[in-house]
Amino acid sequence: MLLAIDAGNTNIAFALFEGGKVAHSWRISTIAARTADEYASWLYPLFTMEKLEFKKVTGAVISSVVPEANFNLERLCRDNFGCEPLFASHKTVDLRIRLPKPEEIGADRLVNAVAVLRDYKAPAIVIDFGTATTFDVINAKGEYCGGVIAPGVNLSAEALHRAAAKLPKINVVKPQHVIGADTIAAMQSGLYWGYVGLIEGLLARIVKESGEKPLVIATGGLASLFGNVIPAIEKVDDDLTLRGLLYIYQHHEKRKAA
Repeated sequence: MLLAIDAGNTNIAFALFEGGKVAHSWRISTIAARTADEYASWLYPLFTMEKLEFKKVTGAVISSVVPEANFNLERLCRDNFGCEPLFASHKTVDLRIRLPKPEEIGADRLVNAVAVLRDYKAPAIVIDFGTATTFDVINAKGEYCGGVIAPGVNLSAEALHRAAAKLPKINVVKPQHVIGADTIAAMQSGLYWGYVGLIEGLLARIVKESGEKPLVIATGGLASLFGNVIPAIEKVDDDLTLRGLLYIYQHHEKRKAA
C-alpha cells in the first residue's frame, strides 16, 4: 500500500492507496509542532479499526506547504512505516513549468496540475478551495503557467469576525437570498455570493488573458459548496490532490527502475 500525505495549512490528509484507488483516508488538524509519535499514536487505532497494519505500507509520498511539519512527517514514515518518503516539488513532478522561479510554487498546486493532465485534458484551470483559494492554469501544451492566490473563504470569515467587534463568527453556507434580513444573514451573503463573484470574475479574466477555453475543475474542502452554483466549474473532484500524489510516486518509481 502507498501512504499519501497532503499537509495543508488547516488540515493534513492521510490516504492509503490500493490498486490505484483511495482505499482509506483520514484528516487531522495541522499543528506544525506535532511529533512523529503523535501522528503514529493517532493513526494506529484508525489502522486497527480497518484491520490494517503499518507494515503493509510499502511507500510514502508527501505534499506539504507547512515546512515546519516536514521533519516529523518524514520521521513518521521512516520510523513507523519503514520507508523514505518522496516529497512533491518542482524537482520531482513530471510537469513542464513555464515560470522563472518554479521553486516558489506550492507543492499542492503542482500536484493538482499533474493529476489534471493525467485524468482530464488541457487547457485547464484548477480551483482549490483551501486555506487560500488558488487558481492554477495549465495551457493547451500541458505547461503549468502560474495562477492566482486569494484568501480562502473561511479565512475571510475569521478575519471579518476578528477585525469587527460587533460581527459574530459564522459558518460559510449558501444563503437563499442575497439581501440579508439580519447581521448573520448579511455576513453569510457577503462571504458566499462575494466569493461566487470573485471566482466568476477571476475565471473570466484568466480565460480572456490566456486566449484559451479551459476545462475548470474544483477541489478542496468547500469545492462542492461553490461548484454546483458556478456554471463555469465543470467538475468537482475531491480526491484530485491525493491522486496527483499517487501519479508522482508512480513516475518516480518508474524512473528508479529504468
